[in-house]
Amino acid sequence: MKRFGYLWAALILVLPAAADAADMTIQMLNKDPGSTERNIYSPALVQIEPGETVKWVATDRGHNVEFVRGAFPDGVKSFRSAVGKDVSYTFSTPGAYVYKCTPHYGQGMVGIVIVGQVPDNLAEIMAKKYPGRADKRIDALLAPLT
Repeated sequence: MKRFGYLWAALILVLPAAADAADMTIQMLNKDPGSTERNIYSPALVQIEPGETVKWVATDRGHNVEFVRGAFPDGVKSFRSAVGKDVSYTFSTPGAYVYKCTPHYGQGMVGIVIVGQVPDNLAEIMAKKYPGRADKRIDALLAPLT
C-alpha cells in the first residue's frame, strides 16, 4: 500500500511538467544577442518529427506566432497566438510550416518548422512571395535545404 502512495505522489509531481514539456523551444526576441538583427525567432529554422511539440517563449513581449497563409501543409488549420504570450503547438502533419510575428512580419520576423524529412510543400513555400524583409529572410532560411 505504501508503494502505491509513493507512486501516486511521484506521478502528481511529474505529470504537470510532462504536460508542459516541449521537444523544441524557440525564443521570440527584440534583438539577436549575437548580431544586429532585430525582431527574430531563435532559432528561426527547426526540424522536428510528427507528434513533437514546439514551444515559443515570449522572452521579449510584443511578439506572437501565426502560420503564414499558403505556407503550411494542406488540411492543417490556421494557427495564431496572442501577442506577448508563450504558446505551444504539437505538429502532427509532416511538411514545412512558415510562421510570422503578426506585428513584425514585414520587418522579416519569420521562422520555419520542418516536420519530418524533406517536406512535400517546400516548392510552394519557395515560390511564394512574402512582404518586405520576410522574403529575403525565408530565402536565407531555406538556402541550406535546397
